[in-house]
Amino acid sequence: MMSPNMEFERVLSYFDEDGDGKISPNELRSRMMKIGGEFQLKEAEIAIEALDSDGDGLLCLEDLIRLMESGGEEEKLKDLREAFEMYVSEECGFITPKSLKRMLKKLGDSKSIEECKLMIGKFDLDGDGVLSFQEFRIMME
Repeated sequence: MMSPNMEFERVLSYFDEDGDGKISPNELRSRMMKIGGEFQLKEAEIAIEALDSDGDGLLCLEDLIRLMESGGEEEKLKDLREAFEMYVSEECGFITPKSLKRMLKKLGDSKSIEECKLMIGKFDLDGDGVLSFQEFRIMME
């Protein structure tokens, strides 16, 4: 009988086409399509961004183990992604002060652009003035 880690390592090696020990968005897309999935590169990038623990844009063995052991996590992630998309600015794919103000207004909570900037600033880890999906996830935890 195979140990759980060996099983995870087998899964990782299946997706890891170049043998660097990590799964890139292209590798994820390529393998998903081989097993019959319709998978766009952008979807692969989003999936990896959501699971990538060290921010290198790739999945390592630990990320894969967390994914495979999470079970219901993917449903939570899907819900979180849908919530994020409601706030996102169409132009850039991030939550901007303007897009946050617009969504809060729809929810009946009027805020000024300055208040929205302050709200974003609390979770804007890279200081770019907008929230990425990764920063949004942290905010929602």
